Amino acid sequence: MTIPHDPVAGSTASEPLTLDGSPVTLEDVLAVAEGRRRVALSTAPDFRERIARGNAFLERLLEEDGVVYGVTTGYGDSCTREVPASDLEQLPRQLYTFHGCGLGEVLSVEAARAVVMVRLVSLCRGVSGVSVELLERLVWLLEHDVVPVIPEEGSVGASGDLTPLSYLAAVLCGERDVFDRGQRRATAEVLAEHGLAPYRLKPKEGLALMNGTAVMTALGVFAFARTTYLARLATRITALSVYALDGNPYHFDADLFAAKPHPGQNRVAERLRDDLHAPSTPRNSPRLQDRYSTRCAPHVIGVVEDALPWWRQFLETELNSANDNPLIDAEGGKVMHGGHFYGGHVAFVMDSLKQANANLADLLDRQLALLVDARFNHGLPSNLSGATPERASLNHGYKAVQIGASAWTAEALKLTMPASVFSRSTECHNQDKVSMGTIAARDALRVLTLVEQVAAASLHAACQGVELRSRLADAAPLPQGLASFLDVCRSTFPALGEDRALEPELRTLCGLIRQRRWSLYDA
Repeated sequence: MTIPHDPVAGSTASEPLTLDGSPVTLEDVLAVAEGRRRVALSTAPDFRERIARGNAFLERLLEEDGVVYGVTTGYGDSCTREVPASDLEQLPRQLYTFHGCGLGEVLSVEAARAVVMVRLVSLCRGVSGVSVELLERLVWLLEHDVVPVIPEEGSVGASGDLTPLSYLAAVLCGERDVFDRGQRRATAEVLAEHGLAPYRLKPKEGLALMNGTAVMTALGVFAFARTTYLARLATRITALSVYALDGNPYHFDADLFAAKPHPGQNRVAERLRDDLHAPSTPRNSPRLQDRYSTRCAPHVIGVVEDALPWWRQFLETELNSANDNPLIDAEGGKVMHGGHFYGGHVAFVMDSLKQANANLADLLDRQLALLVDARFNHGLPSNLSGATPERASLNHGYKAVQIGASAWTAEALKLTMPASVFSRSTECHNQDKVSMGTIAARDALRVLTLVEQVAAASLHAACQGVELRSRLADAAPLPQGLASFLDVCRSTFPALGEDRALEPELRTLCGLIRQRRWSLYDA
């Protein structure tokens, strides 16, 4: 069965995304990162002239013996050290060379493509003093699916993502390793096969490539997309759980939620009403009050829904910003030294996003605990076992799955400590207040992985609970929308009769969730 693709992930676009310094969206970056859309550099004369003017202005400054940080000086606290004219061409290589000390796991191919794309978008703003040729080389990497191998660890998020971005600069110059169509290879070999000479960085281009927030922002794009999907999936799982628990569908009444008008919270309640076919509350509800994990689900999931717009605003503003240092104002004849490499906005989004997502895990874990407990599940078998009565004593259903979900939830909750408050003083106290944005983004992605595992377990069990409930004589009819979704799920994993090892099915579900493979509500 073909599983419909969620609109959050978009679809393959026939026309390439043309970069000309105009704003792009998070979805644009995601489509390029996942290989669903190509990129082209604008051929418009005004765009190319704007880029060229910045680079030409820098060249004039060098001829006039102008002092430009990172162009005629050392880096960081070494900015007081003037570099001799004879060494200026060597300076960019020194920058990416001594930053080649990243450790930890490497970014996925998709994440590395997103890094290239995010850096390219920023440099296309036209105030970084780079050449058109550099932008064309970045486009070439994306077009040929040759992307840098980038270690995850080593950035404090100001002066930007220096260490991980050094791997992008080095790859352009023919050094270190790349993923060539998914295979890790030496960069020099790949460039030679394509007949492409290593690039020679111009005076400020090493700094322009490395001194920015591209890694944390790229990771933030994935975190945002996964969060958007998880909020919808948590809503659907809640609807399944309410039905399976024979819950009160009128807790989501429109008039009730009009009294507390958070838009996202109301949107979640509306989705639950539609799923459960509960348009309006009768005078006397079938059960007065369900437990909070179902009754208050819109209030938990709604926090995510209501935060999504401002998370998007922070991330898209960062994405479409010039965030290296210094910036070049060719029109005004100025070199502007500042701190736009500081990733505080991204760090704040990632810290708050992981907290909101961990609450989704906690919500679903509590629902699962109700489903498996015969004291609270209103007539379902203990642990949702589907075994026959004669085999009931031998089979244990979802007992261990609930334990696993509790473990994953606990780990997600443990990781909600904000990274942004752990600023360190580095680089001889030049970088004495830093954002920790990249660490915050990596933490957020780990939390999201754990939440997706809880969602997979909860979805598997909720489908079982729905089927067990629907077989009971007094069961309400299963609403058509939930029935259709159950059919889609059953095309991926069967009902649980006799106990079986569920790891393969849970791993498959985690993959489908991460890929946003099911259509859930309207975008």
